Amino acid sequence: MSTVTAENRSAGGPAREGTARERLLRAADELFYAEGINTVGIDRVIEHAGVAKATLYSAFGSKDELIRAYLMRRHERRVARIERHRARHEEPRARMLAVFDALHELITGPDWHGCPFLSATGEARTDTTVKEVASITWDYTLACFVEDATALGVADPAELAERLVVVYEGAVVATQVKNDRAAAQRARSIAEMVIDAAV
Repeated sequence: MSTVTAENRSAGGPAREGTARERLLRAADELFYAEGINTVGIDRVIEHAGVAKATLYSAFGSKDELIRAYLMRRHERRVARIERHRARHEEPRARMLAVFDALHELITGPDWHGCPFLSATGEARTDTTVKEVASITWDYTLACFVEDATALGVADPAELAERLVVVYEGAVVATQVKNDRAAAQRARSIAEMVIDAAV
């Protein structure tokens, strides 16, 4: 059974409101996140959105492109959340740690039940669409760390950024596998040590 998350509500309401494309994307977002991209078929999505099958193919072309749009929307929300936390700070070290604060906010929220990118990657196996979007979101996090590590003046910003991404993603996996809602805070503490050792 699907749930309407806070992010879905902020995006414009229930799945049957808005344009046909928006209804389809919102329905896919709810169903794919709650049940998985392979479990949910096209018929479920169009029924939930209240549109004809032809509308889905007109708007997205294929289920793969609908999945891409779903994951890109999740990516955009992730970027917005991280940038909101980073914008609270001017000092580069604090901005790097703010990425972990954004993760903590997400995984302690009532709508969290796993990372959509990690879940989709596990389901897709060899699907290039999913891997492409997962790579985009990984690269974005890396770029945040590189930018602030450079501003901090460390000797090797790229190396520090790579280490921080691994710490970040480790926290994501911990919440996925163990439902560890404190993982982001522990990861933040590790990140502090990693940053300070690099300075």
